[in-house]
Amino acid sequence: MDFELPGEDDPQRLSIREWFLDHPSPTGQELAEAGYVVPHWPKPWGIDANPVTQILIDQEIRRARVNRPNNPIGIGWAGPTILSAGTQEQKDRYLFPIISGQEIWCQLFSEPQAGSDLASLETRAVADGDEFIINGQKIWTTYGHEAQFGILIARTNPDVPRQEGITYFICPMDSPGITVTPIVDMTGLHAFNQVFLDNVRLPRENVVGEVNDGWRLAKVTLANERVSLSTEGAIWGSGPTIYDVVRLARDHGGISDKIMRQRIAQAYTRAEILRLIRLRTVTAAIKGVAPGPESSIRKVMSDEHGQEVMGIAKDLSGVAGMLNASLPLEYSGIQDDQANALMWGFCYLFTPALTIGGGTAQVQRNIIAEKVLGLPKDQ
Repeated sequence: MDFELPGEDDPQRLSIREWFLDHPSPTGQELAEAGYVVPHWPKPWGIDANPVTQILIDQEIRRARVNRPNNPIGIGWAGPTILSAGTQEQKDRYLFPIISGQEIWCQLFSEPQAGSDLASLETRAVADGDEFIINGQKIWTTYGHEAQFGILIARTNPDVPRQEGITYFICPMDSPGITVTPIVDMTGLHAFNQVFLDNVRLPRENVVGEVNDGWRLAKVTLANERVSLSTEGAIWGSGPTIYDVVRLARDHGGISDKIMRQRIAQAYTRAEILRLIRLRTVTAAIKGVAPGPESSIRKVMSDEHGQEVMGIAKDLSGVAGMLNASLPLEYSGIQDDQANALMWGFCYLFTPALTIGGGTAQVQRNIIAEKVLGLPKDQ
């Protein structure tokens, strides 16, 4: 790590803190206009913040108990790709509604036969004058039933190597020919969807970048996705952490079981390793290095750590762990908190998805082996 964070009396930190004092309950639009949603983006969407300033803003947002707009696919994946490769008209049209949370986005990448091996996708986009006609099926489309737009990749040239004939589109989700059907997961919630595209017409102006250059942009999206999915919370950047478990154990008077104490210590150690890796990513960003295959290392470690944390939490629930709503430890002031108990139960049920979504653990290990370690390509 090649930097130190400014102290409490730093003028920049105080300026950020003063803004939140003046805006104690800021709207998504106010946060976006201030540049605090994506501060590292260039103006007018961000403030050209370096990574240290971005960390200061993140710290002050948490201190003010403020949440950024809930538009993870738009802000984390679609937005950076449009910012990188979109036309000026696309940037002007889409970026502010994305970062303010006014327009929700989804990702139309995975298919029933093209999930981990995404380059084998079969959805076709056939040119027809100034439009493309899209036919195919997508799956595991998070927020597809709520989104106004989706980032879509489709095959525009089937006669070239499979990674060379793919194009990246902006797809309005209310387009004629789109059918969205729900997939209810074992948590009981409906976030995932299947999306069927039957003769959906998209204008050429909705192509991001160049025709047949979509695979390169998809890799930009996936790299940002893997960084986004490996942030601090145990559930893809959300939910509790091992630090919460340690705090609960400390408040409970400690853990007498030696094996459980060892499991908690090991998980805490892995959390610290992940924290330092995140700071190394910040160092790389300071030096101008974009997310690369190293993002796969973070994702593999973070996903398995999330499963480890929630397994510990469930085991700490004892017999109550057989219930969906259970707390890792019973202690004063929390044992009757039904919402908190449901949150822990939901996170435990969700953890099997961690090593599948955003690229399976096996695929990530192949990327690490080939791109980081330089091992021969898997045959």
